[in-house]
Amino acid sequence: MDQKGYIRNYEIYMRLEKSFSPNSIDAYLHDLKVFMQFLRQKDENIRIEKVNREDLKEFLYWSAQLGLSARSQARMISAIKGFYKYLLLEDIIDKSPASLLKSPKLGRKLPEVLSVEEIDKMISVIDMSQPNGQRNRAIIEILYGSGLRVSECVDLKIPDIFFREEFIKITGKGNKQRIVPMGAVAAKHLKLYIETERKHITPKKGSESHTFLNNRGSKLTRVMIFLIVRKLAEKAGIKKTISPHTLRHSFATHLVEGGADLRAVQDMLGHESITTTEIYTHLDREYLRENLISYHPRSKIKY
Repeated sequence: MDQKGYIRNYEIYMRLEKSFSPNSIDAYLHDLKVFMQFLRQKDENIRIEKVNREDLKEFLYWSAQLGLSARSQARMISAIKGFYKYLLLEDIIDKSPASLLKSPKLGRKLPEVLSVEEIDKMISVIDMSQPNGQRNRAIIEILYGSGLRVSECVDLKIPDIFFREEFIKITGKGNKQRIVPMGAVAAKHLKLYIETERKHITPKKGSESHTFLNNRGSKLTRVMIFLIVRKLAEKAGIKKTISPHTLRHSFATHLVEGGADLRAVQDMLGHESITTTEIYTHLDREYLRENLISYHPRSKIKY
């Protein structure tokens, strides 16, 4: 099998067996493409099975000379290690030349966070009399009120919203599901959107269950939600560079600042790594809901 065949099969392995997100797969494939280009420049006839540790060290030195950040280099090393681990599992090689590669140390980059007042400003500039006003309000409220990733917001389905219990079922990274509580404000505006604006849109095939639709009946894209958030921030006079993920960071920050249990926040966010929100812990629904109600600034308004 040639190198393209190995990479094609590795892509299938990442998607089906490892359940990597499309973005992660694209990033890994891009890094492997750069790696293959380097190998061809070094030796047109080199085979992936014959690459040794010295070849990899040369590649890392070469990539560093390109001015890549430590984070990009770390991701590249992760891609190469994962690829050779796959070749090892498939008995294509009997020893991985990447096993001893070390990633550069990464400094922790603090995410941009909005204050409660800034979020209120963003919401205040939404014109509720205009088409999609209620939809956009619901999007901001659910991103901030439940800490969803933008992909989770895009893929949120109506059958996964439980208004009586004020919970939503989320399918996150790696198709892992979790239960996330909704604040009362988020639940209110989500319900209003579904019962008013969305009710008058005919969903296109494949988008019947998706919560957030565009005017043509298709589910919103990540880019569209990014633009909604960015335009509202600009209209509100917020100078920070923000994205939908900023609302997720703000959700977690405001909970922790208010005294919420870190393990509860971790579970709501769907984090696994200790570098994000401490130890991964399974907590019961009511415990999570009590933390959100007690500490989140937009959870106390009833409707």
